[in-house]
Amino acid sequence: MRGVAIPVALAALLAIPVAPATAQTIVESDHVDTVSVTLYRDPGRSQGAAEQGWPGGYALVTETRTIRVPAGRSVIRFEGVSEGMLPESAIVTGLPRQVNEKNRDARLLSPAALVDAYLKRRVTLRRTNRRTGVTTTGEAVIQSGPGGGVLLTTAAGVEALSCSGLPESLSYPGVPVDLSAKPTLSVVTDSAAAATATVQLSYLAQGFDWAANYVARLSQDGKTLDLFAWMTIANGGSQGFADAHTQAVAGAPNREANAALPKGPPPNLHLQCWPMDITSTYPRWGIARPAPAAPLSENMGFSDGEDIVVTAQRRSQSMYNSPVAVTVVMTAALEELGDLKLYRIPERVTVAAQSSKQVAMIDRKQVRFERIHTGAFDEFDYDKDDKPESTPAGIVLRADNRESNGLGLPLPAGGVALFEPVDGAPILVAESRLADRAIGDEVEIGAGESPDLRYTIAARPASERRKPYSVRVTNARPTPEWFELEIPYKIGSASEKLIERKGVKTWRVTVPANGEAKLDFALKLEPER
Repeated sequence: MRGVAIPVALAALLAIPVAPATAQTIVESDHVDTVSVTLYRDPGRSQGAAEQGWPGGYALVTETRTIRVPAGRSVIRFEGVSEGMLPESAIVTGLPRQVNEKNRDARLLSPAALVDAYLKRRVTLRRTNRRTGVTTTGEAVIQSGPGGGVLLTTAAGVEALSCSGLPESLSYPGVPVDLSAKPTLSVVTDSAAAATATVQLSYLAQGFDWAANYVARLSQDGKTLDLFAWMTIANGGSQGFADAHTQAVAGAPNREANAALPKGPPPNLHLQCWPMDITSTYPRWGIARPAPAAPLSENMGFSDGEDIVVTAQRRSQSMYNSPVAVTVVMTAALEELGDLKLYRIPERVTVAAQSSKQVAMIDRKQVRFERIHTGAFDEFDYDKDDKPESTPAGIVLRADNRESNGLGLPLPAGGVALFEPVDGAPILVAESRLADRAIGDEVEIGAGESPDLRYTIAARPASERRKPYSVRVTNARPTPEWFELEIPYKIGSASEKLIERKGVKTWRVTVPANGEAKLDFALKLEPER
């Protein structure tokens, strides 16, 4: 057998003893000294309330922690970070040396995660015998799971977990090192000597949002209104932030799309069994069970099975009659942030997991407005058999956002609930949405429809270049009322003067008390080419 020649240099290299890899000390950090949460709205939502389910906004979270860093290389585990953390945005400062590596641990400790981690491994099965009632323990091997049921191999054969009709449970030798009880960010760092460091961790996280929720109350004479706004903070994640410095940014910062977050297995363990009875017991298998009523958390925009956490001193009702955490002793302060606006809550508040919190934001008294009745027009063709019907006019309360009218401050987008006094009690008369409005902008609050002021639009025979229409507005109220009809088309002629409003030709008229107003106009048709 021929030998294999090894070069001298390679032989010398192989002769060098290999030093053992430097052990990494694991440091657990689960205590946060202080935390700040800055919320940003969903970029795709320009008005209205936050969407249900996982909120589409995001937050900048800044945590300060005190950590004992050992000498040498160590892995520092920041436990309790936000579930929606974007790991690429994480910045860690205050360590003796720079961070060498970052890892976001997506596998969270849960019943399903334990089953998934122990596939094809031995566990202890604790069960109660159906005949004797005696509780026994024995070894089992998990063969499949967690989705669609858990199959075990025991001394009796292959069985499904929790299908005996009596209590059963699994015990595990230990918790796998890659499973975390809370969302965790791990960083690898080096230190020349042991030291106590004050570390600041900052990162962006998905699953947050905020919106303004306005309550407008009309005065008894209907000439002014009081405008109050709650700042509603939503956290859809599983991790809360206690005693947080909290602020919200109004505006639209530029934000690019992020990579999808890594996810572990679903946390819930769904066990499925075949019915123990014979099939003749169930002659109509196709009948589905009634769906359970939607939980309150679904109505508030959070995941099924989660309750709204009330963290303030008293329980209250929001404008949508859903219980929320309410703080009534403070008002968010408005600050400038470049071209954006920052609303800072002056006291620390708890941004609880999967919950909503409201803080007073805006309070304006005796805001002056105009009550305008509005109509809508869409082009349609003449039909001699068509008899046009009258339509109730819409109502908007309109005001310029100026101090002279009782406003004069930025108004973030949100929902508006309008109340009108009836026999001394406020009655909800309309709900609408408000888009972002800067100082000087026009503010409109939807106030429903008026059955007393109605309008009818009738088409007349058209020519090649003109399509004529007639508008008739009737007012059954004992007072004159303003009426506006926008005509977003090229106008050929009109029997009354039209104004230009926001780039659209508009008929604006005062309809006399118990009277009517009329307009004849024609659209200008472009010749066919």
